[in-house]
Amino acid sequence: MTELDLLKQPEYLHVALNHLPIYGTILGALALAISIMLRSRAAQITALVIALIAGVSAYPVLVSGQKAYKTIRNLSDDAGAEALDEHMDRAEKTVNAFYLLALVALAGLLVPIKWPKMGFPLATATLVLSLLCFGLSIYIAEEGGQVRHTEFRPKETLPSQPDQQNQ
Repeated sequence: MTELDLLKQPEYLHVALNHLPIYGTILGALALAISIMLRSRAAQITALVIALIAGVSAYPVLVSGQKAYKTIRNLSDDAGAEALDEHMDRAEKTVNAFYLLALVALAGLLVPIKWPKMGFPLATATLVLSLLCFGLSIYIAEEGGQVRHTEFRPKETLPSQPDQQNQ
């Protein structure tokens, strides 16, 4: 199987893409914070493009995850299947925030062409949304990691054993 064949598999595609919203949102936020401090429109444009890519990338990540769902659920143990269900639920409930991020970032790129004074408020709004989406991406990924990685699952508390020395 070639790399090109792997990209046709939604499971592989999802794993390959799922870090874009995570890293994109935090890198976009960092770049936006720096661009705002420097009051540099050129730096803002770069940061807004990063945030736009991060927001838009949520769509192929969600779709590939939905397409991979049945296959991965069949491969998972009970705890993994529960984590997968929660992962999918979290993603579907929060994906609109990423779309909003993309929309506001796009507005931050285009609106200041006609109204330059809108650049700063739109960059600031994009920064706030980037941070929010970063938090959401961690919230989603927390359950996603538990699907196939048992080491990421919470440890069940063992019933307390009576201390042998105190008996």
